[in-house]
Amino acid sequence: MAGLKYMSGFGNEFASEDSRCPGSLPEGQNNPQVCPYGLYAEQLSGSAFTCPRSTNKRSWLYRILPSVRHKPFTPMSCGDLTESWNEVEPDPNQLRWKPFNIPKSSEKKVDFISGLHTVCGAGDSKSRNGIAIHMYTCNTSMIDKCFQNADGDFLIVPQQGETLITTEFGKMMVEPNEICVIQQGMRFSVDVFRETRGYILEVFGAHFELPDLGPIGANGLANPRDFQTPVAWYEDRTVATGYTIVNKYQGKLFSCQQDFSPFNVVAWHGNYTPYKYNLENFMVINCVAFDHPDPSIFTVLTAKSTRPGVAIADFVIFPPRWGVANHTFRPPYYHRNCMSEFMGLIKGHYEAKEEGFQPGGASLHSIMTPHGPDVDCFEKNSTAVLKPERVAEGTMAFMFESSFSMAVTKWGLDTCHRLDKSYYKCWEALKSHFNPNWKPN
Repeated sequence: MAGLKYMSGFGNEFASEDSRCPGSLPEGQNNPQVCPYGLYAEQLSGSAFTCPRSTNKRSWLYRILPSVRHKPFTPMSCGDLTESWNEVEPDPNQLRWKPFNIPKSSEKKVDFISGLHTVCGAGDSKSRNGIAIHMYTCNTSMIDKCFQNADGDFLIVPQQGETLITTEFGKMMVEPNEICVIQQGMRFSVDVFRETRGYILEVFGAHFELPDLGPIGANGLANPRDFQTPVAWYEDRTVATGYTIVNKYQGKLFSCQQDFSPFNVVAWHGNYTPYKYNLENFMVINCVAFDHPDPSIFTVLTAKSTRPGVAIADFVIFPPRWGVANHTFRPPYYHRNCMSEFMGLIKGHYEAKEEGFQPGGASLHSIMTPHGPDVDCFEKNSTAVLKPERVAEGTMAFMFESSFSMAVTKWGLDTCHRLDKSYYKCWEALKSHFNPNWKPN
């Protein structure tokens, strides 16, 4: 959207005030006896007060009315949003979904909240340890309604349709091939302009970080300066008919009413913010000699566990790049993994499965479930002339990888009617090339 402005950097200490109210940020202190313009000071904490400074997250919001002024929360229908991981029996098979259906606006109005569907997940928001993966399929904007996730962070990956996300910190326009992160407790509303679809990775108990670079050095992958945080924007709006706050708490939805817009923050400062990132800015690291490096070199963001090197969740992408490896089968190798791998496709064709894996669909390869290139990919790339070539041109696939063993929901296995029950057949034609008489050249 023209006119939207952003501040750049990842995890910075930002300060922003709406230009309509110059001087609205207090000088020299966070909580003066009387704030400029008669505003209320409110702190939003994303970490415990006593966390080390390097991991301490908080922002101060200066607002027209504090968020505490609302009617009591009452339970509401959760629809297909769930944290119940025992709805169906475990399924260790390779799973693939056709593109998830988007409801037609002419048939039924569905906004971002009512369009949330949980596909799989593990863990528990009460104990603050786990993840969930959702799809959102919607066709109408949220009107006088906002969403707050008390359980964890949302990493949102639009696949079809632009989304205008209004937050307490300001506005972000997020388009396909961009991502955004709305951290725990931040209120936001989603405007859409047509039938819209995307993926969400929800993490309980940890925040996303940039991965450590190790031997790569100081630069590369997702560079901090390419992340964008919105600037302060407020509306002083009374809603006589009631403004609805929807709160996701312990896996359930609750709603309350208030008579004013929650986007009444005139100024704010801190390091706990929403942010967005354009995947085209990812600086790809790849092999320039031989063999196929592990997909960890494509990690954009990670949510770390307490075990070094083991993530609650990694967000990994497979962007356009050059393939130049010699004497090498270049596509992803056959694999069994101690991590769960959920893949989605924003656009194009994924290199290892060019036909059955479609934009707006997904796949799940669970812990220790074998997976890899389909038969066409294997045969083609086993005999290809190895020369420098562009890989994944016009494509953007991604992976949510997790150390959790994820359960699939009833909606994911049954209700959505998008599960591709013939997925296993893409490997059925693989044949033995074993030659006991083989001799080296």
